[in-house]
Amino acid sequence: MYEPNVVGDWQEYDEHPGLRVRVHRLEPAEPPRGRDDAAEGLTYFRVRVTVENRGVRHLGIHLEDGQIDVRIGPDGESAFLDWRNSQFIEGFDVYPLRRATAVLYAAGPEASLSQVDVQVQLRVDEEWADRRLWSGAPGLPDGAGAAPCGGVRDEGLVHQVSAYLRGQSEEGTA
Repeated sequence: MYEPNVVGDWQEYDEHPGLRVRVHRLEPAEPPRGRDDAAEGLTYFRVRVTVENRGVRHLGIHLEDGQIDVRIGPDGESAFLDWRNSQFIEGFDVYPLRRATAVLYAAGPEASLSQVDVQVQLRVDEEWADRRLWSGAPGLPDGAGAAPCGGVRDEGLVHQVSAYLRGQSEEGTA
């Protein structure tokens, strides 16, 4: 079974050595240039997508509208994406040991924000990279994850995260 990344996790691309991406800082936030009229009654949140180059040569990165898809709630409905307030990575050369970050503002009904899925498909040097998926929820610390809508196996991602967090809290009390 394919398990999504947890918000905050880095994902490396085998076809581009040294390139890695993460979706992080999924948090409630109002857009800097004001709310879009179409988002009336919806709750805004912000998510960041960071591309890091740990390779030996620069890579031309494109991460624009249409390459990031945000789904919310257990039914995976599309979130409202505020393109006017969002900042993308448009044709930027990411040199070795450098990063570039896109900031996306989205909105949805408050009740649906307990589960947010963000799918990213980079274009690197004019070639499309594989799509990657991250799951989380606003207000959770990066790496905590959100429960998927279906049943969870004992070896599932949520079980692994829970076991890790239990281990951390036990270490903190020792």
